[in-house]
Amino acid sequence: MPSAIQTFFDYSWITLILSFFLLLMVTVFAIQHGQFIYAVRKIPHPISLPLIGNAYQLNCTLEEFFSNLIEWSNRFGDIFLVWVGIRPFIFLYKVETVQPLLSSRVHINKSFEYGYLIPWLGNGLITSNGKRWHHRRKLLTPTFHYSNLLEDYFSSAINEAKIMIDCLKGEIGKSVDIVPYAKRAALDVICDSSMGYRINAQTNLFNEYVLAVDKLSQIAQHRFTSVWTSIDFIFKLTKLAKEHDRALKIVHNFIDKVIAERKQEWNNNRDKNCNKPTKKHQALLDLLLEISNNLTDTDIRDEVNTFMFAGHDTTATSISWILYALGRRPEYQQQILDEYDEIIGSDEMTSETLNKLVLLDACIKESWRLYPVAPLIARQIYSPLEILGHTIPAGSTVLINSYLLHRDARHFPEPHVYKPERFLPCNPRPPRYTYVPFSEGLRNCIGKKFATVVVKVFILSILKAYHIESLITEDKLRLKAELVLVNKDGLPLKITPRTR
Repeated sequence: MPSAIQTFFDYSWITLILSFFLLLMVTVFAIQHGQFIYAVRKIPHPISLPLIGNAYQLNCTLEEFFSNLIEWSNRFGDIFLVWVGIRPFIFLYKVETVQPLLSSRVHINKSFEYGYLIPWLGNGLITSNGKRWHHRRKLLTPTFHYSNLLEDYFSSAINEAKIMIDCLKGEIGKSVDIVPYAKRAALDVICDSSMGYRINAQTNLFNEYVLAVDKLSQIAQHRFTSVWTSIDFIFKLTKLAKEHDRALKIVHNFIDKVIAERKQEWNNNRDKNCNKPTKKHQALLDLLLEISNNLTDTDIRDEVNTFMFAGHDTTATSISWILYALGRRPEYQQQILDEYDEIIGSDEMTSETLNKLVLLDACIKESWRLYPVAPLIARQIYSPLEILGHTIPAGSTVLINSYLLHRDARHFPEPHVYKPERFLPCNPRPPRYTYVPFSEGLRNCIGKKFATVVVKVFILSILKAYHIESLITEDKLRLKAELVLVNKDGLPLKITPRTR
């Protein structure tokens, strides 16, 4: 009996101690969360509930969510926040609020949500932060300014644009969603340019690697916008997790195989006299191998995967929206071709002559203004940030809504109207941070020159082959903010052979 009593008291003390520490943790958490709420109390926000915040309002379609962001911006002014559980997401969409963030040399870390991409992209430029990112960016920047790589990129875009034009011949006179065609074409360009490997996504629609990349992109987009699958242990219990792991294995095996083969070929082709690579078509992978003393094979795979991910979806989205915009204003199609005839004529198009086509450039920039490829730019705040008299506390997630930023009537009169003249050289440039199609500051897009070349080649090539007519008006668009700006029903066009 005494033994039983002793055991009872022993367990009681353990229970009491554990209960005390649990209560202490809850108290500390409550105090910290209370301080958090107090710090952001003056930032307007829709009505939220304890613990779950605005999660009940976010349990909607992506289309409804994007519409809510626009409605809340009209209701709350220059800045507002949304509580996702106990995390505050603060939205910015005026230059006065955007500039302090994008000009900062401190607040450059991507939001926690980019962690969903780490199994795929590893510690590449998109997902890395801090010293690792600074070191990698400094190492890779000269590579992305390599002139021969830009020329090879241009040549690849020319070839793939011709294939896309051929693929579209079967759609003449019909309603065709241009987005999947642009995605396959962009994937071929990026694959050739980044790895020197042709996967023929435009003609081989069931390529295992192509399907795996598309699956990983879809799942990443879903996790970015889903409250429940954003939680790792819940995600791992879902069917999506099994599909993700299957696709990830295909992608990693393919990339590892290409790197191994390219590395062997690269070593075999080095010039024995001066220990430099021979002059030939060089992909990004070749240039990464040249600096391989500073990179492991895993590092190289991470950057190739990052370039593939960041390059193909954004480029395809860009091409699709630009064609949509020009399909709504066909007079600019003819003006672009007239400018081409006047400046280039029968000469061969080059990356250098592309820069002389100022109207083409203006039309593309205006499309990026109205339909920014990345509608939301997210940063994680690790130290207090002052914005419009508000102190944004550490632990906040701040998002720039570039869709709204680009439609500020103070800087873009008639903001919802497609007016490429805004970007002609004779007109003043928009003030900095009012227009951020490739973001701004330290974490701007490292591949923007390559993306611009590819987009120009595709738009010009398609316009020379086809007259484009957009089949839905702007008021019928059903926009969604995924990783890229998407219209729910795609972008249906009608194409007819150009007979000018």
